[in-house]
Amino acid sequence: MKYQRSSALFKNAQATIPGGVNSPVRAFKAVGGHPIFMASAKGAFLTDIDGNTYIDYINSWGPQILGHAHVPVIKAIQEAAENGTSFGTPTELETLIAELVCTMVSYVDQIRMVSSGTEACMSAIRLARGYTGKEKIIKFAGCYHGHSDSFLIEAGSGAVTFGTPSSPGVTQGTAKDTLLATYNDLVSTEHLLKENSGEVAAIIVEPVAGNMGCIPPQPGFLEGLRKLATKHDTLLVFDEVMTGFRLSEGGAAALYGITPDLACFGKVIGGGLPVGAFAGPREIMSHLAPSGPVYQAGTLSGNPLAMSAGYALLSELHGTPNVYDELEARGRALREDISNALHERSVAHQINHVGSMLSVHLCEFPVTDFESAKAGDNDDFKELFHHMLSEGIYLPPSAYESWFLCTCIDDSAHNKTVEAFRSFR
Repeated sequence: MKYQRSSALFKNAQATIPGGVNSPVRAFKAVGGHPIFMASAKGAFLTDIDGNTYIDYINSWGPQILGHAHVPVIKAIQEAAENGTSFGTPTELETLIAELVCTMVSYVDQIRMVSSGTEACMSAIRLARGYTGKEKIIKFAGCYHGHSDSFLIEAGSGAVTFGTPSSPGVTQGTAKDTLLATYNDLVSTEHLLKENSGEVAAIIVEPVAGNMGCIPPQPGFLEGLRKLATKHDTLLVFDEVMTGFRLSEGGAAALYGITPDLACFGKVIGGGLPVGAFAGPREIMSHLAPSGPVYQAGTLSGNPLAMSAGYALLSELHGTPNVYDELEARGRALREDISNALHERSVAHQINHVGSMLSVHLCEFPVTDFESAKAGDNDDFKELFHHMLSEGIYLPPSAYESWFLCTCIDDSAHNKTVEAFRSFR
Protein backbone atom coordinates (compact mmCIF):
# COMPACT_ATOMS: atom_id res chain seq x y z
CA MET A 1 0.00 0.00 0.00
CA LYS A 2 1.04 3.56 -0.62
CA TYR A 3 0.68 6.31 1.95
CA GLN A 4 2.06 9.43 0.26
CA ARG A 5 -0.79 11.74 1.22
CA SER A 6 -0.92 10.46 4.80
CA SER A 7 2.82 11.00 5.12
CA ALA A 8 2.55 14.56 3.81
CA LEU A 9 -0.45 15.34 6.01
CA PHE A 10 1.34 14.04 9.11
CA LYS A 11 4.35 16.21 8.37
CA ASN A 12 2.11 19.27 8.01
CA ALA A 13 0.11 18.41 11.13
CA GLN A 14 3.21 18.30 13.32
CA ALA A 15 3.74 22.02 12.70
CA THR A 16 0.44 23.04 14.30
CA ILE A 17 -0.70 20.06 16.43
CA PRO A 18 1.55 18.66 19.23
CA GLY A 19 3.00 15.44 17.85
CA GLY A 20 0.76 15.80 14.82
CA VAL A 21 -2.22 14.15 16.54
CA ASN A 22 -5.01 15.08 18.93
CA SER A 23 -4.72 11.87 20.95
CA PRO A 24 -1.34 10.19 21.56
CA VAL A 25 -2.16 6.60 20.56
CA ARG A 26 -2.95 7.78 17.03
CA ALA A 27 0.68 8.72 16.46
CA PHE A 28 1.89 5.10 15.90
CA LYS A 29 4.68 5.80 18.38
CA ALA A 30 4.19 2.35 19.95
CA VAL A 31 4.47 0.49 16.63
CA GLY A 32 6.68 2.74 14.50
CA GLY A 33 5.91 4.53 11.27
CA HIS A 34 3.48 7.40 10.80
CA PRO A 35 -0.28 7.47 11.35
CA ILE A 36 -2.74 6.81 8.56
CA PHE A 37 -5.15 9.65 7.86
CA MET A 38 -8.69 8.43 7.21
CA ALA A 39 -11.10 9.95 4.73
CA SER A 40 -14.27 7.92 5.23
CA ALA A 41 -15.78 4.83 6.79
CA LYS A 42 -18.76 2.60 6.12
CA GLY A 43 -19.84 -0.57 7.89
CA ALA A 44 -16.76 -2.58 8.84
CA PHE A 45 -14.37 -0.63 6.60
CA LEU A 46 -12.12 2.42 6.75
CA THR A 47 -10.79 4.22 3.68
CA ASP A 48 -7.70 6.38 4.04
CA ILE A 49 -6.76 9.58 2.28
CA ASP A 50 -4.67 7.60 -0.24
CA GLY A 51 -7.61 5.36 -1.17
CA ASN A 52 -6.52 2.26 0.78
CA THR A 53 -9.33 0.28 2.45
CA TYR A 54 -9.09 -1.66 5.72
CA ILE A 55 -11.24 -3.96 7.81
CA ASP A 56 -11.56 -1.93 11.00
CA TYR A 57 -11.05 -3.48 14.44
CA ILE A 58 -10.93 -0.15 16.29
CA ASN A 59 -14.42 1.11 15.43
CA SER A 60 -13.62 4.55 16.83
CA TRP A 61 -12.35 2.80 20.00
CA GLY A 62 -15.74 1.26 20.64
CA PRO A 63 -18.73 3.44 19.70
CA GLN A 64 -19.42 1.97 16.25
CA ILE A 65 -20.92 -1.29 17.50
CA LEU A 66 -23.33 -1.44 14.54
CA GLY A 67 -20.70 -0.26 12.07
CA HIS A 68 -19.58 3.08 10.67
CA ALA A 69 -22.07 5.54 9.17
CA HIS A 70 -25.00 3.49 10.47
CA VAL A 71 -28.01 4.90 8.62
CA PRO A 72 -30.38 5.50 11.58
CA VAL A 73 -27.62 7.31 13.49
CA ILE A 74 -26.61 9.48 10.53
CA LYS A 75 -30.25 10.33 9.85
CA ALA A 76 -30.82 11.29 13.49
CA ILE A 77 -27.79 13.61 13.45
CA GLN A 78 -28.89 15.24 10.22
CA GLU A 79 -32.41 15.87 11.48
CA ALA A 80 -31.12 17.29 14.76
CA ALA A 81 -28.63 19.58 13.00
CA GLU A 82 -31.42 21.15 10.97
CA ASN A 83 -32.94 22.41 14.23
CA GLY A 84 -29.67 23.86 15.56
CA THR A 85 -26.46 22.43 16.94
CA SER A 86 -26.55 23.69 20.54
CA PHE A 87 -28.91 25.73 22.68
CA GLY A 88 -27.43 25.88 26.17
CA THR A 89 -30.89 24.99 27.47
CA PRO A 90 -32.63 21.71 28.34
CA THR A 91 -34.17 19.66 25.53
CA GLU A 92 -36.72 16.87 25.55
CA LEU A 93 -34.22 14.44 24.04
CA GLU A 94 -32.02 14.63 27.14
CA THR A 95 -34.89 13.23 29.20
CA LEU A 96 -35.72 10.59 26.60
CA ILE A 97 -32.18 9.19 26.53
CA ALA A 98 -31.98 9.35 30.34
CA GLU A 99 -35.21 7.32 30.58
CA LEU A 100 -33.88 4.82 28.05
CA VAL A 101 -30.62 4.34 29.96
CA CYS A 102 -32.54 3.83 33.21
CA THR A 103 -34.58 1.17 31.44
CA MET A 104 -31.52 -0.60 30.06
CA VAL A 105 -29.37 -0.42 33.21
CA SER A 106 -31.29 -1.82 36.17
CA TYR A 107 -29.44 -0.09 39.02
CA VAL A 108 -29.50 3.40 37.48
CA ASP A 109 -32.11 5.89 38.68
CA GLN A 110 -30.47 9.05 37.38
CA ILE A 111 -27.78 9.95 34.88
CA ARG A 112 -25.78 13.12 34.20
CA MET A 113 -24.52 13.66 30.65
CA VAL A 114 -21.07 15.12 30.01
CA SER A 115 -18.86 15.37 26.93
CA SER A 116 -16.21 12.66 27.37
CA GLY A 117 -15.30 9.53 29.28
CA THR A 118 -12.55 11.46 31.06
CA GLU A 119 -15.07 13.99 32.32
CA ALA A 120 -17.44 11.20 33.38
CA CYS A 121 -14.82 9.42 35.51
CA MET A 122 -13.48 12.64 36.97
CA SER A 123 -16.98 13.76 37.95
CA ALA A 124 -17.96 10.36 39.37
CA ILE A 125 -14.94 10.42 41.68
CA ARG A 126 -15.75 13.97 42.81
CA LEU A 127 -19.30 12.82 43.56
CA ALA A 128 -17.99 9.78 45.46
CA ARG A 129 -15.75 11.99 47.57
CA GLY A 130 -18.54 14.46 48.22
CA TYR A 131 -21.00 11.72 49.12
CA THR A 132 -18.67 9.81 51.47
CA GLY A 133 -16.70 12.71 52.89
CA LYS A 134 -13.48 10.79 52.19
CA GLU A 135 -10.59 11.76 49.93
CA LYS A 136 -8.61 8.72 48.77
CA ILE A 137 -9.42 6.42 45.87
CA ILE A 138 -8.15 3.02 44.76
CA LYS A 139 -7.46 2.33 41.11
CA PHE A 140 -5.74 -0.56 39.39
CA ALA A 141 -2.43 -0.45 37.56
CA GLY A 142 -3.08 -0.57 33.82
CA CYS A 143 -6.69 0.60 34.05
CA TYR A 144 -7.19 3.93 32.30
CA HIS A 145 -9.96 6.26 33.41
CA GLY A 146 -9.13 9.29 31.33
CA HIS A 147 -6.47 11.92 31.69
CA SER A 148 -7.63 13.84 34.76
CA ASP A 149 -4.90 14.24 37.37
CA SER A 150 -6.24 11.69 39.86
CA PHE A 151 -5.97 8.89 37.31
CA LEU A 152 -2.54 9.57 35.79
CA ILE A 153 -0.84 7.60 38.50
CA GLU A 154 1.39 4.54 38.19
CA ALA A 155 2.69 2.05 40.78
CA GLY A 156 5.95 2.80 42.60
CA SER A 157 8.32 0.06 43.79
CA GLY A 158 5.46 -2.37 44.12
CA ALA A 159 1.83 -2.62 43.08
CA VAL A 160 0.59 -2.09 46.64
CA THR A 161 1.89 1.40 47.28
CA PHE A 162 1.05 5.04 47.10
CA GLY A 163 0.87 6.28 43.56
CA THR A 164 3.43 8.50 41.94
CA PRO A 165 2.63 10.83 39.04
CA SER A 166 3.09 9.26 35.62
CA SER A 167 2.86 12.58 33.79
CA PRO A 168 4.52 15.93 34.42
CA GLY A 169 1.91 18.37 35.64
CA VAL A 170 0.36 15.93 38.11
CA THR A 171 1.27 17.01 41.62
CA GLN A 172 2.53 14.82 44.43
CA GLY A 173 -0.37 16.14 46.48
CA THR A 174 -2.85 14.70 44.00
CA ALA A 175 -0.90 11.46 43.70
CA LYS A 176 -0.93 10.78 47.44
CA ASP A 177 -4.71 10.37 47.38
CA THR A 178 -4.61 7.72 44.64
CA LEU A 179 -3.73 4.20 45.77
CA LEU A 180 -2.59 1.52 43.33
CA ALA A 181 -3.75 -2.08 43.43
CA THR A 182 -3.19 -4.96 41.01
CA TYR A 183 -6.01 -5.91 38.66
CA ASN A 184 -7.46 -9.34 39.39
CA ASP A 185 -5.78 -9.31 42.82
CA LEU A 186 -8.14 -8.92 45.77
CA VAL A 187 -5.34 -9.23 48.32
CA SER A 188 -3.70 -6.01 47.13
CA THR A 189 -7.04 -4.21 47.27
CA GLU A 190 -7.88 -5.41 50.76
CA HIS A 191 -4.41 -4.44 51.99
CA LEU A 192 -4.91 -0.86 50.80
CA LEU A 193 -8.35 -0.63 52.40
CA LYS A 194 -6.98 -1.83 55.74
CA GLU A 195 -3.92 0.43 55.61
CA ASN A 196 -6.16 3.43 54.82
CA SER A 197 -9.15 2.50 56.95
CA GLY A 198 -11.94 5.04 56.83
CA GLU A 199 -10.18 7.18 54.20
CA VAL A 200 -11.12 5.56 50.85
CA ALA A 201 -14.05 7.17 49.04
CA ALA A 202 -14.15 4.83 46.07
CA ILE A 203 -12.68 1.87 44.27
CA ILE A 204 -12.77 2.55 40.53
CA VAL A 205 -12.20 -0.28 38.07
CA GLU A 206 -12.73 -1.25 34.47
CA PRO A 207 -14.88 -4.37 35.00
CA VAL A 208 -13.32 -5.73 31.83
CA ALA A 209 -10.00 -3.98 31.32
CA GLY A 210 -9.54 -2.51 27.87
CA ASN A 211 -6.46 -0.35 28.24
CA MET A 212 -3.87 -3.10 28.71
CA GLY A 213 -5.44 -5.12 25.97
CA CYS A 214 -8.68 -6.87 26.74
CA ILE A 215 -8.31 -8.49 30.16
CA PRO A 216 -11.36 -10.21 31.66
CA PRO A 217 -11.95 -10.26 35.40
CA GLN A 218 -11.00 -13.60 36.90
CA PRO A 219 -13.77 -15.54 38.66
CA GLY A 220 -14.57 -13.91 41.99
CA PHE A 221 -12.66 -10.67 41.37
CA LEU A 222 -15.61 -8.35 40.78
CA GLU A 223 -17.67 -10.14 43.43
CA GLY A 224 -14.78 -9.67 45.85
CA LEU A 225 -14.53 -5.96 45.08
CA ARG A 226 -18.25 -5.57 45.75
CA LYS A 227 -17.88 -7.26 49.14
CA LEU A 228 -14.79 -5.27 50.09
CA ALA A 229 -16.39 -1.96 49.12
CA THR A 230 -19.48 -2.73 51.19
CA LYS A 231 -17.42 -3.93 54.15
CA HIS A 232 -15.27 -0.80 54.20
CA ASP A 233 -18.10 1.67 53.47
CA THR A 234 -16.51 2.59 50.16
CA LEU A 235 -18.25 3.18 46.83
CA LEU A 236 -17.59 0.78 43.97
CA VAL A 237 -17.36 2.66 40.67
CA PHE A 238 -17.45 0.74 37.39
CA ASP A 239 -15.76 2.54 34.52
CA GLU A 240 -17.97 1.24 31.72
CA VAL A 241 -16.87 3.82 29.18
CA MET A 242 -15.76 0.93 26.95
CA THR A 243 -17.99 -1.89 28.17
CA GLY A 244 -21.26 -0.04 28.71
CA PHE A 245 -23.92 -1.01 26.13
CA ARG A 246 -21.22 -2.98 24.29
CA LEU A 247 -21.02 -6.22 26.27
CA SER A 248 -24.74 -6.27 27.06
CA GLU A 249 -27.62 -3.83 27.44
CA GLY A 250 -26.62 -3.37 31.05
CA GLY A 251 -22.90 -3.46 30.32
CA ALA A 252 -20.37 -5.56 32.21
CA ALA A 253 -22.33 -5.09 35.44
CA ALA A 254 -25.26 -7.04 34.00
CA LEU A 255 -23.00 -9.54 32.25
CA TYR A 256 -21.29 -10.49 35.52
CA GLY A 257 -24.23 -9.88 37.83
CA ILE A 258 -22.53 -7.20 39.95
CA THR A 259 -24.17 -3.95 41.06
CA PRO A 260 -21.76 -1.00 41.40
CA ASP A 261 -22.61 2.16 43.31
CA LEU A 262 -21.80 4.40 40.35
CA ALA A 263 -20.99 3.79 36.70
CA CYS A 264 -19.29 5.85 34.02
CA PHE A 265 -20.34 5.60 30.38
CA GLY A 266 -19.07 6.84 27.04
CA LYS A 267 -18.34 5.51 23.54
CA VAL A 268 -21.55 3.65 22.56
CA ILE A 269 -23.79 6.00 24.55
CA GLY A 270 -22.91 8.79 22.10
CA GLY A 271 -23.18 6.86 18.84
CA GLY A 272 -19.76 8.12 17.77
CA LEU A 273 -20.16 11.72 18.90
CA PRO A 274 -18.37 13.17 21.96
CA VAL A 275 -20.44 11.99 24.94
CA GLY A 276 -19.81 10.69 28.42
CA ALA A 277 -22.08 10.11 31.39
CA PHE A 278 -22.07 9.01 34.99
CA ALA A 279 -25.02 7.39 36.68
CA GLY A 280 -26.30 5.59 39.75
CA PRO A 281 -29.05 5.39 42.35
CA ARG A 282 -31.00 8.50 43.30
CA GLU A 283 -29.57 8.45 46.84
CA ILE A 284 -26.07 9.19 45.53
CA MET A 285 -26.90 11.20 42.40
CA SER A 286 -29.06 13.61 44.43
CA HIS A 287 -25.85 14.98 45.98
CA LEU A 288 -25.02 16.48 42.57
CA ALA A 289 -25.75 20.16 41.86
CA PRO A 290 -28.26 21.66 41.55
CA SER A 291 -29.98 19.07 43.78
CA GLY A 292 -27.01 18.82 46.14
CA PRO A 293 -23.67 20.43 47.00
CA VAL A 294 -21.29 18.53 44.65
CA TYR A 295 -20.69 20.84 41.71
CA GLN A 296 -20.38 19.72 38.09
CA ALA A 297 -21.33 21.58 34.92
CA GLY A 298 -20.74 21.57 31.16
CA THR A 299 -21.74 24.00 28.41
CA LEU A 300 -22.18 21.27 25.80
CA SER A 301 -23.47 18.54 28.11
CA GLY A 302 -26.56 17.00 26.53
CA ASN A 303 -25.70 18.50 23.15
CA PRO A 304 -28.64 17.76 20.80
CA LEU A 305 -26.50 16.24 18.06
CA ALA A 306 -24.81 13.85 20.49
CA MET A 307 -28.08 13.00 22.23
CA SER A 308 -29.71 12.27 18.87
CA ALA A 309 -26.91 9.93 17.82
CA GLY A 310 -26.85 8.17 21.17
CA TYR A 311 -30.61 7.79 21.41
CA ALA A 312 -30.81 6.32 17.90
CA LEU A 313 -28.08 3.78 18.62
CA LEU A 314 -29.28 2.79 22.10
CA SER A 315 -32.85 2.45 20.85
CA GLU A 316 -31.74 -0.01 18.19
CA LEU A 317 -29.62 -2.01 20.64
CA HIS A 318 -32.53 -2.09 23.09
CA GLY A 319 -34.82 -3.32 20.32
CA THR A 320 -32.49 -6.09 19.13
CA PRO A 321 -30.95 -7.70 22.24
CA ASN A 322 -29.77 -10.72 20.24
CA VAL A 323 -27.09 -8.44 18.76
CA TYR A 324 -24.95 -9.20 21.80
CA ASP A 325 -25.19 -12.96 21.22
CA GLU A 326 -24.16 -12.45 17.60
CA LEU A 327 -21.14 -10.33 18.59
CA GLU A 328 -20.12 -12.86 21.24
CA ALA A 329 -20.27 -15.65 18.65
CA ARG A 330 -18.20 -13.63 16.17
CA GLY A 331 -15.63 -12.76 18.82
CA ARG A 332 -15.35 -16.37 19.96
CA ALA A 333 -14.93 -17.61 16.38
CA LEU A 334 -12.26 -15.01 15.64
CA ARG A 335 -10.38 -15.95 18.80
CA GLU A 336 -10.38 -19.63 17.87
CA ASP A 337 -9.50 -19.15 14.21
CA ILE A 338 -6.77 -16.58 14.85
CA SER A 339 -5.27 -18.82 17.52
CA ASN A 340 -5.21 -21.77 15.12
CA ALA A 341 -3.55 -19.62 12.45
CA LEU A 342 -0.84 -18.44 14.84
CA HIS A 343 -0.27 -21.99 16.07
CA GLU A 344 0.36 -23.02 12.47
CA ARG A 345 3.08 -20.36 12.30
CA SER A 346 4.50 -21.41 15.70
CA VAL A 347 3.89 -17.92 17.09
CA ALA A 348 3.54 -17.78 20.87
CA HIS A 349 0.35 -15.97 21.80
CA GLN A 350 -2.51 -15.47 24.22
CA ILE A 351 -5.91 -14.24 23.04
CA ASN A 352 -8.31 -12.64 25.52
CA HIS A 353 -11.95 -12.21 24.58
CA VAL A 354 -15.18 -10.99 26.15
CA GLY A 355 -18.14 -10.45 23.84
CA SER A 356 -17.15 -7.93 21.17
CA MET A 357 -13.81 -7.08 22.82
CA LEU A 358 -10.69 -9.05 21.95
CA SER A 359 -6.91 -8.71 22.02
CA VAL A 360 -3.94 -10.74 20.82
CA HIS A 361 -0.93 -10.81 23.17
CA LEU A 362 2.31 -12.19 21.74
CA CYS A 363 3.60 -13.95 24.83
CA GLU A 364 3.67 -17.46 26.27
CA PHE A 365 1.68 -17.07 29.48
CA PRO A 366 -1.80 -15.84 30.45
CA VAL A 367 -2.35 -12.08 30.50
CA THR A 368 -4.29 -11.19 33.64
CA ASP A 369 -2.92 -7.80 34.74
CA PHE A 370 -0.68 -4.93 33.69
CA GLU A 371 2.58 -6.70 34.47
CA SER A 372 1.74 -9.72 32.33
CA ALA A 373 0.36 -7.46 29.57
CA LYS A 374 3.75 -5.80 29.25
CA ALA A 375 5.22 -9.05 27.93
CA GLY A 376 3.21 -8.68 24.74
CA ASP A 377 4.45 -5.16 24.05
CA ASN A 378 7.43 -6.21 21.96
CA ASP A 379 8.97 -6.17 18.49
CA ASP A 380 6.80 -9.14 17.51
CA PHE A 381 3.67 -7.07 18.07
CA LYS A 382 5.06 -4.19 16.02
CA GLU A 383 5.85 -6.62 13.20
CA LEU A 384 2.36 -8.10 13.44
CA PHE A 385 0.69 -4.69 13.37
CA HIS A 386 2.44 -3.62 10.17
CA HIS A 387 1.90 -7.01 8.54
CA MET A 388 -1.83 -6.75 9.20
CA LEU A 389 -1.89 -3.17 7.96
CA SER A 390 -0.28 -4.27 4.69
CA GLU A 391 -2.99 -6.94 4.38
CA GLY A 392 -5.75 -4.37 4.79
CA ILE A 393 -6.51 -5.06 8.46
CA TYR A 394 -6.54 -2.06 10.81
CA LEU A 395 -5.68 -3.08 14.37
CA PRO A 396 -5.15 -0.79 17.37
CA PRO A 397 -1.60 0.62 17.05
CA SER A 398 -0.67 -0.48 20.56
CA ALA A 399 -0.33 -3.77 22.42
CA TYR A 400 -2.26 -2.15 25.29
CA GLU A 401 -5.53 -1.53 23.45
CA SER A 402 -8.51 -3.81 23.01
CA TRP A 403 -10.01 -4.59 19.63
CA PHE A 404 -13.67 -3.70 19.16
CA LEU A 405 -15.89 -5.69 16.83
CA CYS A 406 -18.99 -4.47 15.03
CA THR A 407 -21.95 -6.34 13.61
CA CYS A 408 -20.73 -5.59 10.07
CA ILE A 409 -17.79 -8.00 10.42
CA ASP A 410 -19.19 -10.74 8.18
CA ASP A 411 -17.76 -14.11 7.13
CA SER A 412 -15.77 -12.52 4.32
CA ALA A 413 -14.08 -10.01 6.63
CA HIS A 414 -13.58 -12.74 9.22
CA ASN A 415 -11.87 -15.05 6.74
CA LYS A 416 -9.66 -12.29 5.34
CA THR A 417 -8.53 -11.44 8.86
CA VAL A 418 -7.69 -15.05 9.67
CA GLU A 419 -5.79 -15.50 6.42
CA ALA A 420 -3.75 -12.40 7.18
CA PHE A 421 -2.73 -13.96 10.51
CA ARG A 422 -1.98 -17.22 8.74
CA SER A 423 0.51 -15.42 6.48
CA PHE A 424 2.30 -13.72 9.38
CA ARG A 425 5.95 -14.78 9.07
